[in-house]
Amino acid sequence: MRISLTPRAALVALLALPVIVLWPTWWVLGILVALWMLVILTDALLAPDPRRLQVRREAPTQVRLGNTVTGRLLLTNSTARAASLEVRDAWNPTAGLEAQRAAVRLPARERRAISQVFTPIRRGEHRSRILLIASRGPLGLARRTARATAPGRLLALHPFGARRHLPSRVQRLREIEGLAAVHQRGQGTEFDSLRDFVDGDDVRSIDWRATARRRSVVVRTWRPERDRHVLIVVDTSRSAAARLGEETRLDTAFDAALLLTALAGQAGDRVDLICVDRIPHLSVVGSTRTTVLNDMVTATAAVDPALVETDWELAARTIGERARRGALVVLITPVDSTVVHGGLLPVAARLAKDHPLVVASIADPALEELAAGRGDLESVYRAAAAELARGERAGISRALERVGAHVVDAPPDRAPQALADSYLALKAAGRL
Repeated sequence: MRISLTPRAALVALLALPVIVLWPTWWVLGILVALWMLVILTDALLAPDPRRLQVRREAPTQVRLGNTVTGRLLLTNSTARAASLEVRDAWNPTAGLEAQRAAVRLPARERRAISQVFTPIRRGEHRSRILLIASRGPLGLARRTARATAPGRLLALHPFGARRHLPSRVQRLREIEGLAAVHQRGQGTEFDSLRDFVDGDDVRSIDWRATARRRSVVVRTWRPERDRHVLIVVDTSRSAAARLGEETRLDTAFDAALLLTALAGQAGDRVDLICVDRIPHLSVVGSTRTTVLNDMVTATAAVDPALVETDWELAARTIGERARRGALVVLITPVDSTVVHGGLLPVAARLAKDHPLVVASIADPALEELAAGRGDLESVYRAAAAELARGERAGISRALERVGAHVVDAPPDRAPQALADSYLALKAAGRL
């Protein structure tokens, strides 16, 4: 416990100045200092011991990034004296706590609550680093400060902003499955049902035997196979730390992964997720269709990029252990020279032999802006460099497609939708 002075103690000390001016002797100064210290010490001892206060925290453990939650600190005074308290609850700034300091008057043998409002501004885990309670004396000259034990933890979940694109993709999925009332035959490899022929139906889908029995033209409808396995692999290396617009590349990658997971769940497929860089990392494996999205949001909340290069051979071994032959593998990683020189290309070639493979990349929108610059000589040089980088990315994409991968390269605002559309295209083509 620590005893400290308040600003009021300094003002009290100034009251002794006229006495010192009138009798400027050492013994007068000594007496005044002794009296001042005695008053300070007495005031401090009369303050209730903060270690005898009971502190309990009531707060939600999770919140979606951008939302606001409220909690409470409950202080119980079990002593026989009223307490004037100053409470400091020190969270990291990105937790978004409105007020880290509070003052409260706590009568004897009663309890008071301090309301706390959190609006996190960063995804991940937030903790209370220290909780200090200072008890002021009745004169307000000194305070006794002690550290309280009330751990605080708040997990800011991914906001999943791409959720707004889910209804349109689910509608497209229903059209592919032939369940929606459109003039389009359900595509896939699994027989679904028979229905009457309507304008626009493919004549190759007519079932002639059923037509002969019913004496009206009927067609077969097909639907994509269900209960397929989708393995999403997110690259969490240093390239994922790049900031693209309002978010990091990793945040956009998780947004795309969540949209794909929600869509695949609607299609009846099973989705797993692993994060790879150079060490064994987070994985969400074996969740049911009803819980996988929640499990994935919770598990990825505390994942941050690691300042290392991805070991793609390690990633390939991990994929081989987690995915059976024929499962859809989705690699979410930048398509640039550093990643490809790190060994992605040969690994992609091996994976494409056993799995439908999608390589999803989040492009830097700044390249498009730089490529459009023509204002002055410097802008022209920057535009040339941007075009060179874009050409290099296009060349790498073609190299990946030559080894059998399907490449999706889009800026952050279109990447989740582009990956979902790629999944739907595979469904429509009967490749999944």
